[in-house]
Amino acid sequence: MISLAAPWLLALLPLPLLVRYLLPPHREQEDALRFPFFRRVAEAAGAEPRAGAVILSRPVVSLVTGCLCWALIVLALARPERVGAPITIDKAARDVVLAIDISGSMDARDFATPDGAPKQRLAGVRDVVATFVKGREGDRMALIVFGTAAYLQAPLTEDLDTILQLLDRTEVGMAGPHTALGDAIGLSIRTFEASDIDQRLLILLSDGSDTASRMSPVNAAEIAADRGVEIYSIGVGDPDATGEDRVDVAALQAIAERTGGQYFFASDEDALTKVYARIDELAPRETETLSFRPRQSLSWIPMGLAAVLGLLSLVILQLRSARRLARAGRAREVTP
Repeated sequence: MISLAAPWLLALLPLPLLVRYLLPPHREQEDALRFPFFRRVAEAAGAEPRAGAVILSRPVVSLVTGCLCWALIVLALARPERVGAPITIDKAARDVVLAIDISGSMDARDFATPDGAPKQRLAGVRDVVATFVKGREGDRMALIVFGTAAYLQAPLTEDLDTILQLLDRTEVGMAGPHTALGDAIGLSIRTFEASDIDQRLLILLSDGSDTASRMSPVNAAEIAADRGVEIYSIGVGDPDATGEDRVDVAALQAIAERTGGQYFFASDEDALTKVYARIDELAPRETETLSFRPRQSLSWIPMGLAAVLGLLSLVILQLRSARRLARAGRAREVTP
C-alpha cells in the first residue's frame, strides 16, 4: 500500500499560481536612448507615454515542464512511502534471575532421578533448570552462581542459548566451598537495576545455610522487596544434616515471605520439575504486544523524475535556440 506521510504538504501545489496572480511582474531597468522629439512622435501616433515593461512569454515546453517539476517536488515533500503488512512482536514483560548454589555440598550424590538412580545435586539441578530456561522463550534472564562469593555469569539477556551454555559449564566449587545467600540476593538486586520492567522474579536455589555473606539473607530480602523483586526460594539437599550442609529452611522461607514469593523444597528431579511448574502458575508470564508496519520511503522517485524533466527541458530549449541562431545566420547570408 502506498501512502503519504505528510499529505497536508500537497496544499503547496497552487502556490506558483498564487505568486503569478498576486505579485507584480518582474521589472528590470535597461539603458535607453533619449531624444528630444519623443513626445511629438508619441502625440503624432496618438499614444500616451507611461512607465511600463515587456512581459516575456515563456515557451510551452518550459511552462509544462516547470509545472510538472513543481508538482513532483511537492509530491516528494509529502513523503510517499510503501507501507508493508503489520508485523506483531510479543515481548515478555518479565525479567528473571536464576541464582544457583554451587558450593561444595552440591557435589553430594543424593539427588534422585525419576528412575530412582542417585545423581549429583548440581547435575540434577542443571538438567531441570535447562528445561525451565528453554520454556522461557521471550523472557529476559540472568544467571548468578554463588558459593563463598556470588558471581554474575550472564546479565539480563534474551539469548537463552548463552544462559544454557554457561549453566552447562558450571561446576561445583567454582565460586568457593561456602554459601553466601545474602550476597547472591544483593547481586541479583544490582542486576535488576538494568531492568525497567515491573515484573522482576528471582529464583534462588540453595542446599545449605548462609555462612559467608556480608549481609544477612533476610535483610537482603527486605531490600529486594523495596525494589519490587519477588523471590521464589528452593531448597535442595538434607534439612536434617549438620553444619553448613544443612538446608536452612527457616531462612529460605523468610526470604520468600519478605518479598511476597514462596518457598519450595525439592528432594529429587521430579519434585524440582514440579516446583518450576508451580512457579509458572504463581507468577504467570506477562507479555507486551508490539505492532508496527514497515515503511519504505519512495520520495526519491518523484525527485528523480523532476531532475530528469528539468534536464530534458534545458536540452530541448538549448537545441531550439541553436536552431534559431542557425536559421538567422542562413537568412543573413541569403540577404543581398
